[in-house]
Amino acid sequence: MTYLIIRFSTLSNVAMAVPVVASLSKRYPDDKFIVAGKKELSAMFEQMPNVEFYEVDNRLNWRGVVELWRELRNRVDSVIDLQFVRRTRVFDLLMLASGKSVTRVHYGRIRKQLIIWFGIGRKNMPNEFDRYRDAFRRAGLETDTDFTALPVNKRAAKVVSQRFGQKKGRWIGIAPFAKSRSNMLPYNVTKEVIQQLSNDEQTRIFLFGAGEIECEMLRQWAKVFPRTESIAGSLKLEEELELMRQLDVMICMDSANQHLSSLVGLRAVSIWCATHPIIGFTGWKQNQNDMIQRQDLRCRPCTCHGTNHCKYGNFACRKINAETIILHI
Repeated sequence: MTYLIIRFSTLSNVAMAVPVVASLSKRYPDDKFIVAGKKELSAMFEQMPNVEFYEVDNRLNWRGVVELWRELRNRVDSVIDLQFVRRTRVFDLLMLASGKSVTRVHYGRIRKQLIIWFGIGRKNMPNEFDRYRDAFRRAGLETDTDFTALPVNKRAAKVVSQRFGQKKGRWIGIAPFAKSRSNMLPYNVTKEVIQQLSNDEQTRIFLFGAGEIECEMLRQWAKVFPRTESIAGSLKLEEELELMRQLDVMICMDSANQHLSSLVGLRAVSIWCATHPIIGFTGWKQNQNDMIQRQDLRCRPCTCHGTNHCKYGNFACRKINAETIILHI
């Protein structure tokens, strides 16, 4: 059997699919799995022997969906839609008309909104891993929770070793940014954390980020603080993962770096501002005690993925002091 797994975006959600797909790859060695996603995310699936990554960078519009159907309808027997948006619904219908079986993920979007709007149903919310596993189960595929880390990418590990040298002391990663203002600490708090950690001569700091503005900001910070280096925009994804494998801890927001850390078995200390772990986006096998958040705010969570607005105008959820983070580290 050949299965098509659709998960176009985002980086966080694709990373969350990796432990489940790795389980399928191991449990069903005689079957083939095609993962349709963006080219830059292929590194997360490269070392799974019966998994093929199918690039869809230019197929995210309506016309591209039809082209994708034409190219894959004769190659696959079943479709598991982990994206489940309007474009993939059309693709699913086309596949059904071609005689293929289609299974869609259940995201529980209504229940998530009830939590955000009214605080209803705050307990026992399935995480995204459980939702993915449920989708595969309904497609007749069983998965397990044995995944601990991706295999070492020897080529990428060599690049990391040549650039950063042999590890001495503590290596700490800090990923201070997120897509939305509500999901980030204020810059002055982040800089205080970097300053205190970098003052230790046995500690080396690596700053992670993406995007032109973020990269430039992190480069400037790296010039200010001792033993601090920005790797933003300078490494391929597989090289970033191998650097993360060398770290002792990753300090990040509720963002993609939490999930990338999980793929290499790295402990992530995540900071949750407007979002909340109960929505279901915690990292694979990450410890609940490593999730720093304001437990005293009844308005949390006010968003599933992030927002640039606060209905009270004060973003109280971002008021987490640097000392709390430093003490936890």
